[in-house]
Amino acid sequence: MKVFIMRHGEAEMYAPSDEERNLTPHGESQSAQIAQWLMKTHQVQFDYVLVSPYVRAQQTWNAIKPILNVADAKVETSDEITPYGDSDDVVEYVKALGSVENIENILIVSHLPLVGYLTADFVPGIMPPMFPTSAISCVEFSYSTGKSELLWLQQA
Repeated sequence: MKVFIMRHGEAEMYAPSDEERNLTPHGESQSAQIAQWLMKTHQVQFDYVLVSPYVRAQQTWNAIKPILNVADAKVETSDEITPYGDSDDVVEYVKALGSVENIENILIVSHLPLVGYLTADFVPGIMPPMFPTSAISCVEFSYSTGKSELLWLQQA
């Protein structure tokens, strides 16, 4: 299974709450740009998508959805992948979900610091990488061996 972990696009600095911060026009543009790169370079077809409920993550998803190959993907809004979600729990959930749903490619649209922790928890032994806005990593996880490998980290 390949796990694509994406940070939302650039967001406004201020809002009534962190959950309500909107993407900037640049954030929408950079999100679309990385989605176009992903499709041009890897032609991925997603089976499943997990999106944070925060406004900026939902707006990122809405900006990339028309570009990505997600027509048959199941989409779930997950309260577990907000900025301070428990990465160990999310990794175990994704592994179990992947096994039960027979997922080949899953996309997670989330936030710092969680995106870095998720990448590191999928690939033991690496430090959590820094994710600029709209950056995306790809981790390959093997059910047969239980091992994972960071394939790449790309930024817009």
